[in-house]
Amino acid sequence: MAKPESNLSLSRRAFLRITTALGGAAALISFLEGCSKAEIAQETLISPTDTLEISTLTQEVLPTTSPTQEEIQPTEATAVPSATSTESVENGVARLAFVKTTDRAEGVRRAIGLLGINPVAGKHVFLKPNFNSSDPAPGSTHPEVLVALVKVLKEMGAKEITVGDRSGMGDTRRVMDRIGVFGLADELGFETIVFDELQAEDWVMIQPPGSHWENGFPFARPCLEAEALVQTCCLKTHRFGGHFTMSLKNSVGMVAKKLPRDDHDFMQELHFSSNQRRMIAEINAAYAPALIVLDGIEAFISGGPDKGERASPEVVLAGTDRIAIDAVGIALLRYFGCKSEVARGKIFQQEQIARAVDLGLGVDHPEKIEFLTADTDSAAYSEKIKEVLLA
Repeated sequence: MAKPESNLSLSRRAFLRITTALGGAAALISFLEGCSKAEIAQETLISPTDTLEISTLTQEVLPTTSPTQEEIQPTEATAVPSATSTESVENGVARLAFVKTTDRAEGVRRAIGLLGINPVAGKHVFLKPNFNSSDPAPGSTHPEVLVALVKVLKEMGAKEITVGDRSGMGDTRRVMDRIGVFGLADELGFETIVFDELQAEDWVMIQPPGSHWENGFPFARPCLEAEALVQTCCLKTHRFGGHFTMSLKNSVGMVAKKLPRDDHDFMQELHFSSNQRRMIAEINAAYAPALIVLDGIEAFISGGPDKGERASPEVVLAGTDRIAIDAVGIALLRYFGCKSEVARGKIFQQEQIARAVDLGLGVDHPEKIEFLTADTDSAAYSEKIKEVLLA
């Protein structure tokens, strides 16, 4: 792939000032259009041959007025947050909902309710599942999780919901059809996007600071332009070099394998690189999630991402910090006997985690993760996982 002719550079502090004033990633693109009309054709905001060089497209950790843990305990399993609170990070601590359950729909609802936040009210929401393949959960997002999430997001006041992905193991449209996504879209009233079918102008080249990508990576414009991006991921190991695949790895589905009329294979570049795990983390510098839900009812403790040795952690996690979600996920895999690379060394020394910390994508230490629970079983279970997390 030819080296881009132009590099658009933006400091993190400047980015934050712009997005605070104008409203997030979509505002950044509008700002760049206004600042760069001499270089960028109006009909193509940022072409796939340009590279957006970013520092870290995440929100700074700032004190918030989020309710305390005691204030957000839901009184019913059906409780959902109001539109008054929007952060699950407070004073540098990531607050993570931890629900022990065997019921996916109940777990999703209770976990989101525990967070006490509402980052989607009145917004166009992009929902990114894990449709890497059509294999049943934890190989892909369980339909019950998708249904529960869409319903809760609508109850929280989401204006419009779009669900999309790019499969790594199969044709994306066929994968989504086999999982039943298009039927659910008609039934529940959400839009769908198949990333394989996007045009060249629907991708934005991103190059994080100190990137291990040769010329950056093409990131799906619909995800960048969404007013709120919600992600739901699975709990599993990854035998093809990722070591584990949770919220950080789930972001790979928002990157094109190839751009139209371009032979460069970005997924081949990723999977054949000795820096694969660092490159996975770097993809996450392109955006900040509004909400993450991890389905850990079942897990692969070896193999993955499509098939592997199963365990039943029986947990649903929710938060906004990808590092916190993945670190707790690794602790769960270890607790249930994972013996692969995921089991070695300190959790925050795992390459995906360490690179994400370098990029400022979330908490930098396991002690900065706070568990939110609402019942004695979940509380006792979370204490066991916390011991593994801190080991």
